[in-house]
Amino acid sequence: MSEFQIYPAIDLRGGKCVRLFQGDYGQETVYADSPVEMAKSFVEAGAKWIHMVDLDGAKDGSRINDQVVIEAAKLNANIQVGGGIRSREDINHYLSNGVSRVIIGSLAVREPELVASFIEEFGAERIVIGIDAKDGMAATEGWIETSHKPASEVAAYFASKGAKHFIYTDISTDGTLAGPNIDANRKLVADDASQVIVSGGIGTLDDVKQVKQAAGDSPIAGLIIGKALYENRFTLEEALSC
Repeated sequence: MSEFQIYPAIDLRGGKCVRLFQGDYGQETVYADSPVEMAKSFVEAGAKWIHMVDLDGAKDGSRINDQVVIEAAKLNANIQVGGGIRSREDINHYLSNGVSRVIIGSLAVREPELVASFIEEFGAERIVIGIDAKDGMAATEGWIETSHKPASEVAAYFASKGAKHFIYTDISTDGTLAGPNIDANRKLVADDASQVIVSGGIGTLDDVKQVKQAAGDSPIAGLIIGKALYENRFTLEEALSC
């Protein structure tokens, strides 16, 4: 198992740094006008990775805030990005411009064989399978639609195709600060080679500690933190030193 990583999150909408409540585009809070400056502050606090999501892209199905992401990739940190990545061209665009990993979510649910070919072409270290779930069912299109595929079924398929990195977001907890769904993350994949990054619900340092403790005997290998940082529930430095 590789080193446990904490990923501070930057969600992009209209070129700004925002957060949504439970994925609802109608419940948005703007936290910063400059996502790149926010990314810089995370790097200065000690972040090795930054998690960025193009919310406009996720909703519209195309790259919209990509230049902001590419600018952030020039900083001294690894960037993983999701939202609006729908093609080989999209993946290559990001990876050839300094982004470390791309997250594929909606396309992984709709066209799994195509995404499996991306894992083979670009490598398992550079493709992250993003599984966003409502009541255990995979959601797509920026969480607007819910599929008829169980999240565990989607994960099992990609694990069998060599996927190494997964992000599991429990939409019911995202942006709520009510605590993460650790059990669902722990059970997402059975493959020992797979690593799961927990996303959604982190509100306290105790939540951070619980996820890190769960990582000791499960595929959990990382944690995404968003709203708690922006609302000063704790600092990134404190989370990194837990």
